[in-house]
Amino acid sequence: MSSGDRAELATALDQELRSLVSRSVLFHQAVADRLGLNVLDLNCLGALVTRGSMAAGQLAEENGVTTGAITGVIDRLEAAGHVRRDRDPKDRRRVLVTPLPNLEAQIFPLFASLGASIGRLCEQYSDEELETVLGFMRAAAPITHEEAVKLRAGDSSKSGRGGR
Repeated sequence: MSSGDRAELATALDQELRSLVSRSVLFHQAVADRLGLNVLDLNCLGALVTRGSMAAGQLAEENGVTTGAITGVIDRLEAAGHVRRDRDPKDRRRVLVTPLPNLEAQIFPLFASLGASIGRLCEQYSDEELETVLGFMRAAAPITHEEAVKLRAGDSSKSGRGGR
């Protein structure tokens, strides 16, 4: 493959990733709307379902928001009956946010159809191809998070794509 072909392939991949992310945001907004939440609240719930109880500060960092902003998120999630606040038994000054047991039963059905569709898509690829895609996704996620942190800090000049 020539360097020109590789550059075109990388550009096409970048464009398709942007499209996928945009459509994923719209899907997550639809799920959040169904639950009476906003997308940040839903992202926080996703982190809690995946990882279990988290310190409020850790949840803030994971979602790229301030500890002040995460307090509002936790207030909304607690009022909606999705989480509870617990004192960290190891450090009583720290608050742990714990997902309530019914949370998965409320959220997972909203992702079931998407999960089934992605499963059917995966059937079209070999195990080796899926491993490659998975490796790419695992490497791209922290890069995206890092770039979001840079943008929030007002430092887009260090971005790998410079303003695109």
